[in-house]
Amino acid sequence: MRKCSLSTLDTLFQTLSEHATLYLPVDGEKGAEYKKWEQGVAMSNALNTVRSAKDFFFPQTENMMEFKTEGKQIEVIDTRSEHEDFILFGVRACDVKSFDILDRVFLSEPYDSFYANRREHGVIVSLACTRPSETCFCGTFGIDATAPEGDVTCWKTETDLYFQANTEKGKSLLASIEGVTEKADDKEVKKQQEQTKEILNKLPLADLKADNFGSGKTSEYFDDPKWAELSQSCLGCGTCTFVCPTCQCYDIKDFNTGNGVIRFRCWDSCMYSDFTKMAHGNSRLSQLERFRQRFMHKLVYYPTNNDGLFSCVGCGRCLSKCPISMNIVKVMKALGGNEDE
Repeated sequence: MRKCSLSTLDTLFQTLSEHATLYLPVDGEKGAEYKKWEQGVAMSNALNTVRSAKDFFFPQTENMMEFKTEGKQIEVIDTRSEHEDFILFGVRACDVKSFDILDRVFLSEPYDSFYANRREHGVIVSLACTRPSETCFCGTFGIDATAPEGDVTCWKTETDLYFQANTEKGKSLLASIEGVTEKADDKEVKKQQEQTKEILNKLPLADLKADNFGSGKTSEYFDDPKWAELSQSCLGCGTCTFVCPTCQCYDIKDFNTGNGVIRFRCWDSCMYSDFTKMAHGNSRLSQLERFRQRFMHKLVYYPTNNDGLFSCVGCGRCLSKCPISMNIVKVMKALGGNEDE
């Protein structure tokens, strides 16, 4: 384990940026967001960013290929390029866990070369939480906010920043900053972890359990009459899917530039009325069906197909951003029989 003084953060960031492009959470008008570090940019103290770190590996919109036509001849142009090496600094435990969920989707055969390229070139530096919010419930899914995963794990105390390498990428990164860090023990880190766990245990959702959900529960919940009431107020706006770090649905479209065609993909939402729309029509005609799809996927379908791993990391973004305050926690309590918790 190594550490550096908070007073030398700019020197640390300068050193990191000399090895790869550095991105870190920065305060903005609407909250914290990831931005490229340069002199004068200060790291945010916010609990989490408004949008998740997913954007760096699965961006909201990206070009896939181009087509040029001349008469009856069609030229297919591969627009892929090798991605820059980059460091994503200050990722919270919930968002780091989301990469495991996304990896199982995009790195399974046939793997997604766009996503894989970014994962290969990215180094994840996580940051342990010290001030969890009332909307946090990562512990429900077995995530430890005081010991996030990642290539390097960081802990921020009142005076210092501590580092621990977890992967070969992480070891290489720590080796590059040996000149601006020093060896340290984990005494202060353990002290901070204990203090944060005390806070986590007092949060409103500390006792929320996912035990009633998971693999093989489709028949138990699919026809539950509570879906009708739960979905009644849903606007179908898709806000929950766009702030979610684990949602991975996308659409592929063609855009005529007047001088050819650009094929691109963009995020889509299972909450939209045209989601899964095909020539014959839509397979989910009602908002109830679309609402059910989203939460069944998070709590039942995904764990059924992925060794019990839930497709939710308890980041709380959907709790704070839903305009009608309908979220996965309310669904879990209603269907799982814990409405009084």
